[in-house]
Amino acid sequence: MLRTISETAFEHALTIGRPPNIERLFPHSRALIVSGKVIDQALRAKGKAMTMAANGRNLFVIQGVLAAAERANAVVILEIAKSEGGEKAYCDTSFWNLARKVDYVCNAMKIRVPVAIHADHYAIKGDDDIERARTEIPSLFDAGVTSLAIDASHLSDEANLAANLELAPLIPSWAGYETEVGEIKGKEGLSTPEEALYLIKGLVDQDLYPDWIALNNGTTHGIETGSQGIQVDLTAQIHDVLAPYKISGAQHGTSGNNSERLKAIAATTRTTKANVATALQMISWGVKVNDYGNAQLDAAGNFIKDAHKGVPAEVWEEMVAYADQHGFKGGDFKKLNKPFENRLLGLARDVRERMAKGVEEFAYDLLTRVFNAQDSADLAIEMLMEAGTYDLGTKMAQE
Repeated sequence: MLRTISETAFEHALTIGRPPNIERLFPHSRALIVSGKVIDQALRAKGKAMTMAANGRNLFVIQGVLAAAERANAVVILEIAKSEGGEKAYCDTSFWNLARKVDYVCNAMKIRVPVAIHADHYAIKGDDDIERARTEIPSLFDAGVTSLAIDASHLSDEANLAANLELAPLIPSWAGYETEVGEIKGKEGLSTPEEALYLIKGLVDQDLYPDWIALNNGTTHGIETGSQGIQVDLTAQIHDVLAPYKISGAQHGTSGNNSERLKAIAATTRTTKANVATALQMISWGVKVNDYGNAQLDAAGNFIKDAHKGVPAEVWEEMVAYADQHGFKGGDFKKLNKPFENRLLGLARDVRERMAKGVEEFAYDLLTRVFNAQDSADLAIEMLMEAGTYDLGTKMAQE
């Protein structure tokens, strides 16, 4: 039986739990937007639990995920990655408007669970990216981001550490901070304990304390086509090596991994954040997915559309025709988000509601049956009330 947040606790958390940038942007809001640290630490306190970091590529995903989190009484993260919502975005949702969309939905739907706004995969591939980041990262926090991932995993270990040392001080001390080692789907093989330890020890030695580390642990982004999937034992081994630093895991690319493997990640590693992107987009459109959100294909390799879910058949035909015209195949369908955003927002209310409802049902099942995130919202609010502030500090300091 799921608990519900008491009105007194929620009101108290609203007064103390929202970071300064959120208070400044939304002074009259009743959305409990919090630091990523709050989400991570609540799940650590529950134990053997992680939550969804949902890429809010469209409004229906945002609505569905927040509704699911409210039903599950679970903390949740809404995020967008640099490729999705940066300067060269393929989604209408961006680094700079995600917080505004989440705040709107939370108020409209009376969502009371704590929510973090995460800028994911802030990619650093060279000196030019570092130079731009000096201005752009502060702008993200001005726009309501409460957590950020510095992803310099494309670089050598030494350059990855140097980029983090350069840019991590731009992240407010109260905000969530994720780092990454071993580029996802990279050519150099899976992440190792040695390279993860090199990065984290190098940061901690300079009094920089990431909340999460993302690994190349055998998964991919987008639509999974291989069979390797997440290497649970490797993930646990790396997390054990990093245990003295109290860093949590961020699991990227959950597509293609069945619920039992995802349960194992939650139960046997220190993962508290699991990114879910492509599955939610596909579900909102009405594409059939399997147990773990991987889109189903027919014999010709085309996505199978459920006639009774998502967008109407004629709209799906428009989307497929557009994809064919532009040469989009498989994972490239993500590039339909931006050109079709307004078309989808202009659909009949009952269609829009079923699009969001499909996401809600899938997300609720993940949060409760697979991720063990239910009732983590109570723990987060209790932590905020005990601390008396939006800033829970670093886990390393909590001896």
